[in-house]
Amino acid sequence: MGGAGQDRVQAARAGVGLHGALTGDVADHVPAVGLRLAVRVGGGVQRAHGPGVLTAALVTTHDRDSIPVQSGAVRLVIAQCQVDYTGRLTAHLPWARRLIIVKADGSVSVHADDRAYKPLNWMSPPCTLTEREPAADEAAAVSALDPQITTVWEVDSAGGDHLQILLGDISLDVTEELGVDPGLQKDGVEAHLQELLAENPEAFGEGWSVVQREYMTPIGPVDLLCRDAEGTYVAVEVKRRGEIDGVEQLTRYLDLMNRDHLLGDHVLGVFAAQQIKPQARTLATDRGISCLTVDYDALRGMDHPEERLF
Repeated sequence: MGGAGQDRVQAARAGVGLHGALTGDVADHVPAVGLRLAVRVGGGVQRAHGPGVLTAALVTTHDRDSIPVQSGAVRLVIAQCQVDYTGRLTAHLPWARRLIIVKADGSVSVHADDRAYKPLNWMSPPCTLTEREPAADEAAAVSALDPQITTVWEVDSAGGDHLQILLGDISLDVTEELGVDPGLQKDGVEAHLQELLAENPEAFGEGWSVVQREYMTPIGPVDLLCRDAEGTYVAVEVKRRGEIDGVEQLTRYLDLMNRDHLLGDHVLGVFAAQQIKPQARTLATDRGISCLTVDYDALRGMDHPEERLF
């Protein structure tokens, strides 16, 4: 082994990797042959050029079953790169400046400044990302490109697909914790309808006011407790789609609330929804419950009547 290789091994055993401080106990179990750096996002090696934290462990070049990318953060890299894919087919992206994303789920994707969200090439999780120093003569690169390569990423999927990324000048390399994502919520969900109606009580009628959201009863909370223009308490149940079950639910709330002398002689009920089925409307009317069809776009200020055809 040459002097540079021995230096890297000694650095690894001392707890220092190619890109920062490594824990010594990991390096002690690595054979002193052909070392490369396996990088995963989420804690361990502090990169000086970014606020994020990376975890690293050494693996041998002959061991493709190294460490799966298991991250709690997202790594963004903008760099000159060449990308080669082998697997069910082959694909080549020539040398150009691109965005590379390593996501918390372990996926790796390469993007250009077009195509919206769709990457030029990617590797779905689970996969292994290893980072190593370039060879003097990288097989996938033409000779004129070799001097520009600063590092090489090898990405392997569980199914045997392989993505090699040759990186040159890196203008951005940051890692960020995004935290827990609540996920996509479709327009018109009940929680948002409830919030909008609480902020716009005039949707029920002039002079209405909201007393409390999630007013607790012995069997659960009613969505809104309001007062109408005469000062009478009104229980409002909010649904995206108004069906018979919702009317039954409000009926149970009203039965208990009308036993509470603090709410007056009689608590009224309103069943509010974007759409109310005819059977639910009939049942509500029979039980003395008013129905309100909610115009969601109007509540959000996104309805423009002047643009309607009819």
